[in-house]
Amino acid sequence: MIDDLLGTTRRFIPAKIFGFFSPAYHWTLALLAAIWYRFPSRNITVIAVTGTKGKSSTVEILNAILEEAGYTTAVSDTIRFKVAGKSWDNKFKMSTPGRGFLQRLLRKAVRAGCHVMVMEMTSQGALLYRHRFIYLDALIFTNISPEHIEAHGSYENYLASKLAIAKNMRHSHKPDRTIIANVDDPESDKFLSSTADRNISYSLHDVEPYQVKNEGLELTLDGLTVRSHLSGLFNIYNILAAVTAARSFKVSDETIIEAVEKIDSIPGRVQKIKSEKGFEVVVDYAHTADSLEKFYQVFKKEDPQSSRNICILGGTGGGRDTRKRGIMGALADKYCQEIILTDEDPYDEDPNKIVSDVASGIKNKKPTIIMDRRQAIREAIRRAKPGDSILVTGKGTDPYIMGPRGAKTPWSDARVVREELKNVEN
Repeated sequence: MIDDLLGTTRRFIPAKIFGFFSPAYHWTLALLAAIWYRFPSRNITVIAVTGTKGKSSTVEILNAILEEAGYTTAVSDTIRFKVAGKSWDNKFKMSTPGRGFLQRLLRKAVRAGCHVMVMEMTSQGALLYRHRFIYLDALIFTNISPEHIEAHGSYENYLASKLAIAKNMRHSHKPDRTIIANVDDPESDKFLSSTADRNISYSLHDVEPYQVKNEGLELTLDGLTVRSHLSGLFNIYNILAAVTAARSFKVSDETIIEAVEKIDSIPGRVQKIKSEKGFEVVVDYAHTADSLEKFYQVFKKEDPQSSRNICILGGTGGGRDTRKRGIMGALADKYCQEIILTDEDPYDEDPNKIVSDVASGIKNKKPTIIMDRRQAIREAIRRAKPGDSILVTGKGTDPYIMGPRGAKTPWSDARVVREELKNVEN
């Protein structure tokens, strides 16, 4: 309601004038939303997660641990929203929704008797002051790499926006404010030097030895063995972030181990869908060059003659991060035996131009171009043989394919995969 009211008012303000007063506008919007919902974050423990990658997975893993420990929880991340026993998909196509929505969600969580809210906080949300007047008990920093540079203007501005979330903790009057940071990231010291009562670090060195396998993970934590169905080195970092946070809230190691071992998968994050014909389809959100390579490395074929990676790649959303398209094509060229290029989120840009940019990085293979994403998935399934992996990247749990002039086509990679598998298997 607050967002809608001020959003309507904004339409009548000239763009140059609005740009000048933009910080005051967003700060006022955040304050009014907090007042309207009576500053709900004062009455619930709030743990935020920020970083370039791993935010949603860390939120989901930490939530699972806290639930196992007996906490009634609320969640806000790219995948979904949750209040106590009720969960629903995030269809906003944004990780940190508007201020009115977040404050209302916090108020609902308080009314439902939730002990903890675990939420994503993004740099783009911070630009719009969506983090203001949400009083944090803890902030987890996962990592940072160049992304959304178009929105921020530079990497330095992007980093500053992330740091603004940490610095905002000085306005929180919660006792024992805690920052938890991945010290394997070179920017971690900037987060750990922010105002907090406790600074806690974590590192891959904390869980040595560890094993990374296609079918899961195994790591040693203070002499205890933790097993997980999740895959990839990046998920060791996500687990470690969540475990470190849970321990800071006095959750026992036994509870942590049980909770982590119970997590079969995270929607849209290395989400495996088995076929009755002996191959698997994996849906993942990887939409940056770094995350795409880490994802492909999990499924690297040691003997491409016996099994293959059939990769469905869309590149990037229209009008953003154009520099990485050829790089992502080159990664598919390196790790995939067959490549199908398809549509993803073109917005107002020519989708054929986007695919052409991705194809420019593919030098050693001849990609197939199928612009209809469902047909691309169908063709990959038709080609697949026992032992193959179909790797569908770029959207994860995104609920729409975004087209020109704001057009939104309802979408789910996982749902379409299951439908197409059913058609083939019947």
